[in-house]
Amino acid sequence: MPHKRTPSSNLLYARIPGISFENSPVFDFLSPFGPAPNQWVARYIIIIFAILIRLAVGLGSYSGFNTPPMYGDFEAQRHWMEITQHLSIDKWYFYDLQYWGLDYPPLTPFHSYFFGKLGSFINPSWFALDVSRGFESVDLKSYMRATAILSELLCFIPAVIWYCRWMGLNYFNQNAIEQTIIASAILFNPSLIIIDHGHFQYNSVMLGFALLSILNLLYDNFALAAIFFVLSISFKQMALYYSPIMFFYMLSVSCWPLKNFNLLRLATISIAVLFTFATLLLPFVLVDGMSQIGQILFRVFPFSRGLFEDKVANFWCTTNILVKYKQLFTDKTLTRISLVATLIAISPSCFIIFTHPKKVLLPWAFAACSWAFYLFSFQVHEKSVLVPLMPTTLLLVEKDLDIISMVCWISNIAFFSMWPLLKRDGLALEYFVLGILSNWLIGNLNWISKWLLPSFLIPGPTLSKKVPKRDTKTVVHTHWFWGSVTFVSYLGATVIQFLEWLYVPPAKYPDLWVILNTTLSFACFGLFWLWINYNLYILRDFKIKDA
Repeated sequence: MPHKRTPSSNLLYARIPGISFENSPVFDFLSPFGPAPNQWVARYIIIIFAILIRLAVGLGSYSGFNTPPMYGDFEAQRHWMEITQHLSIDKWYFYDLQYWGLDYPPLTPFHSYFFGKLGSFINPSWFALDVSRGFESVDLKSYMRATAILSELLCFIPAVIWYCRWMGLNYFNQNAIEQTIIASAILFNPSLIIIDHGHFQYNSVMLGFALLSILNLLYDNFALAAIFFVLSISFKQMALYYSPIMFFYMLSVSCWPLKNFNLLRLATISIAVLFTFATLLLPFVLVDGMSQIGQILFRVFPFSRGLFEDKVANFWCTTNILVKYKQLFTDKTLTRISLVATLIAISPSCFIIFTHPKKVLLPWAFAACSWAFYLFSFQVHEKSVLVPLMPTTLLLVEKDLDIISMVCWISNIAFFSMWPLLKRDGLALEYFVLGILSNWLIGNLNWISKWLLPSFLIPGPTLSKKVPKRDTKTVVHTHWFWGSVTFVSYLGATVIQFLEWLYVPPAKYPDLWVILNTTLSFACFGLFWLWINYNLYILRDFKIKDA
């Protein structure tokens, strides 16, 4: 039976609608499938639409396009397919490290090997050793785009649909079509789309494995959860942002309170973790011994690169405007300082999930912990915001419109924070179109349609005929403080975008617009992190029996 909450704070549950996103275009599009006994048709439709959007974005530019000698992330991914095809496994982490040397965990080169081998059957010149460096062609671009879509289709998209289904059935009393609508809202989030299918990476694999791990926690399949989580961090080390919550939740359900100590469960989880790591690392060890492990760790954790490399909306980069950390401290000292700051920042979410290991708290805890890592940890990149954004968007399953408005707000700010990167990539058109499209689909632009357009131009039967104007302002939180923060931040982001479009920054401050972007984004991320932790604290005592 589904479990219902009793609200304990009007700051949390001020507006609870009957149907999620009921005034949105995506609801108008999918609701006719509601009476169908089987919802697979609706799910296939959103999957096809999601693929079409990704294909459209893929027509544009990518990281490093036509910018020798190093090009960008597209070339890095292609290069790894190249070296895994032609070199023995013991050379993968040693070969020509100055030119996009492999610096991701072992599952990434295996993924590269598979798609490189497949692509070599089509055109061997795409991945010819050394001579293919900087190779750019329409055919290669199309193939690489296809590998990103296939990877997401196999890992991330099914996990999102599955998660929404489980939560809808067990906690939020949502029917099948509501679950599909919520899944579409998550899948149409623009940040992951434009990074993986515009800029070009395979973040959806890491995020998909992490979400599959969370799903297996919901089903109490702890060994499978451990295996999927190891696969996630073995694909991309940024998944470690989730590891404290995963550790403390599994430790709690196995050992706490002590009278419920479950040795068999703890042993099963431990064996699953060790077995998965061993399976991934064994090929390297068998070929070249333990020296491979040291090299992999050295490449995967590049502390020598410093506290941060580029402008990013976290604490260190933002406050570096006033405090020149790299001039005051050595890299070793900065590593320790950021470690202490991160441990302090993640401690509330870790403590709560350990003492209150409730399934309904998992997305909140994963979001709180990963935002803390993004804000305070060492070597954060702009794209790292995708890690806290994944569990944050899972909160769209909530019924409260204020929670949904907060998630939509921070998703838009995260998208805005990546603008400097996307601009360098030549993805300005995709940035603006995706930003408008994603917000329009889930109803965040209803207020424009209802308040500014004549009635005959308002799109969608629900919005044009049934919805009063006062019900179209779900984009803003009802509490005055968060409503003001949302409005001011949107206004600030808009002003910064227009200033950058209209004016060249002063020669004395060439990074002015980028710094304004990161400063505004950091302020929003910091406030959202506090809000997430506050909600986690309030929700810990809700009387909900776990499914």
